[in-house]
Amino acid sequence: MSTNKAVQPALWEPCDSPEEQKATGAYYTPSAVVGSLVSWSVRRATDRMLDPSCGDGRFLKAHPNSVGVEQDPDACAVVHQRSPGSLIHQGDFFSWAEQTRERFDCAAGNPPFIRYQRFTGKVREAAQRLCKHHGAVFSSLSSSWAPFLVATASLLKPGGRMAFVVPAEIGHAPYAAPVLEYMSRHFDGVQVVAVREKLFPELSEDCWLLYADGYGGSTEYIRFTALERFAACERPPRSGISVTVAEWRGWNSRLRPFLLCDDARDLYKRATEHARSRRLGDVSRVGIGYVTGANDFFHLRPSVAERLGISRRVLHTAVRNGKSLGGGSIDEARVQSWLTADDPVLLLRLDREMELSSPVGRYLDSEAAHQARATYKCRNRDPWYVVPDVTVPDGFLSYMSGDGPSLVANRAACVCTNSVHAVHLTNGLTMAKLTKLWAQPLTALSCEVEGHPLGGGMLKVEPREAARILLSVAAVRGETDKEVVTSAVATMKRWRHYV
Repeated sequence: MSTNKAVQPALWEPCDSPEEQKATGAYYTPSAVVGSLVSWSVRRATDRMLDPSCGDGRFLKAHPNSVGVEQDPDACAVVHQRSPGSLIHQGDFFSWAEQTRERFDCAAGNPPFIRYQRFTGKVREAAQRLCKHHGAVFSSLSSSWAPFLVATASLLKPGGRMAFVVPAEIGHAPYAAPVLEYMSRHFDGVQVVAVREKLFPELSEDCWLLYADGYGGSTEYIRFTALERFAACERPPRSGISVTVAEWRGWNSRLRPFLLCDDARDLYKRATEHARSRRLGDVSRVGIGYVTGANDFFHLRPSVAERLGISRRVLHTAVRNGKSLGGGSIDEARVQSWLTADDPVLLLRLDREMELSSPVGRYLDSEAAHQARATYKCRNRDPWYVVPDVTVPDGFLSYMSGDGPSLVANRAACVCTNSVHAVHLTNGLTMAKLTKLWAQPLTALSCEVEGHPLGGGMLKVEPREAARILLSVAAVRGETDKEVVTSAVATMKRWRHYV
């Protein structure tokens, strides 16, 4: 395979200074990454390359025979100055991709990482329509980068290649699964390069790299390469392991478990098959707490409730956030410490059939109430002041944590906001038994495997992820197994940058 001399200078071009990044108002792809990805995808100087979201034109500059698409007109002006020989289409990529008849030898770039909350309207409709036409179905919760990759691949010529920066979410997000399923069905080779040291140090989000070769073919393997840090290279790294698509699916369509060594993955698999192992979802129901829509209004301090004359009969002590879960179970002594400190932990808990007292009526007609009822949640429920889904769970589970999720018993009959998970026991298990299982070494590893990094060293565990957490007192036996588990937990924490 010949080396493309045309892209070599970009491999070693110095990264832009902080002053230039600040002046442009955005943090663009480092030059070493740009040059490497272009070199991976371009084989000959005559190759026609596509960058579906070309930004300031860095990828186009690395290979003059390129076509870029960019929605921002100001960015397009920068591209024309930076890469005058390239063809730039201004507008929405998905609409353009539906209409263009041009096909490309290769593609490279850094797609926009737009969260589903802002990836909406006609743009998302066009993306979903185009991807569905090519056999990849994305939910409304998908971020924009996922359909960007599928739509880009569909514009390649037979044998085409693509190399992209992708968020580390490709290793765990549910909407990443359709991307890798599509790639394995349409390329001869697929490789994901995980990079522990941040490609963008100024951002909290980790980024990995995706390379696919041989469009029009198919593969039963995903090449997975884990690097401590990225260095400029002309070809994709040769190191790594070959993960069968079937094996990847067996890990809930996640690549993050393959950051672990073989011994750790084997032990974890054995634990899932152990007769005495259970999942948290087998013994409990885990869900988010209630959503008030206006927490400051609905949660009162004891002193405020007393001053307003609001009876404790309509107030219920609440766990407001995960910080409240430290130090063991939530008991009467803990609750009393909150009340003594005059913390805003008293939920105004009303129901639609209740006759409202005069103090409550005055509070619901206050200026703070008028502001609260204007919020989205409040104005869309009737009556607006009745907070739904308030329950008293058996326990609480933190869903964002550094060291690991905390599971504590609810001995004071508290309720909880959606900042904490509510755990309701099923199948007759006691909280004492569950907390004992939670303290086992395997549970900490399972939280890392089943949860996902949030950025800033944090681990997030959604309810569906919590339901998969393994519980066992028998699966880890002997000092060797314990050492494997301890090392595996440390590995996963390093990859999410927890110190």
